[in-house]
Amino acid sequence: MNIGIIGYGKMGKAIEKLCIHRGHIVSVILDEKNSEDFSDHFKNNVDVAIEFTSPDSAKNNIYKCIELGVPVVSGTTGWVFDFAEIETECKKNKAAVFYASNFSIGMNIFMDINEKLAKLLSDFDNYDARIEETHHVHKLDKPSGTAISLAQGILKNNSKYVNYELKPVKDIRNLEIESFREGEIIGEHKIIWENEIDEILIQHKAKNRTGFALGAVLAAEFIKNKSGLYNMRDLLKL
Repeated sequence: MNIGIIGYGKMGKAIEKLCIHRGHIVSVILDEKNSEDFSDHFKNNVDVAIEFTSPDSAKNNIYKCIELGVPVVSGTTGWVFDFAEIETECKKNKAAVFYASNFSIGMNIFMDINEKLAKLLSDFDNYDARIEETHHVHKLDKPSGTAISLAQGILKNNSKYVNYELKPVKDIRNLEIESFREGEIIGEHKIIWENEIDEILIQHKAKNRTGFALGAVLAAEFIKNKSGLYNMRDLLKL
């Protein structure tokens, strides 16, 4: 199928390679140099768009795709994704949006394990939880979108915490997230549950960007000819 790439940074280039490897055609590439080229050319030459840009432009990019009737996969984090609003727009325009804060298959299975662990510990309030996430020095948002998704998974399944907060935590009812920015680290996330008796640790470490790119291309294949709002749970049937 014909895939349009919106955003041609490290992720955009990795996605381009995976698209070609899987037999797809990258028919359009949009970045900051030609971002005004959303047009009938884009609509008529793209089956699905994959969008990895910046928090400032992500929403505009998604809405342009919805207006053009082009299904779009987005992985941009650091902005407020209004699920209800975008789902309404999808229904109105018979469009499709696939959004994930992290497209790694391994990470999404890790997220599922995180939710199950939080639920298992919901009756044992002597365990305190915290999240640690580490990324490269170029990543601007803190905490990472993935760390937020992990925190939300805990909040949904364990009533001990009512919100999340970057360290230092001012309210003990908030789940602590500590963010590190070091070197060229792709992405590491740890969930720690601890009391005076023992510690439970689960961890995911990304070795390269291939997993993110593969997940995004799989999402593009999944969303073609669909309408509505989707995420990795739909793709992986979790």
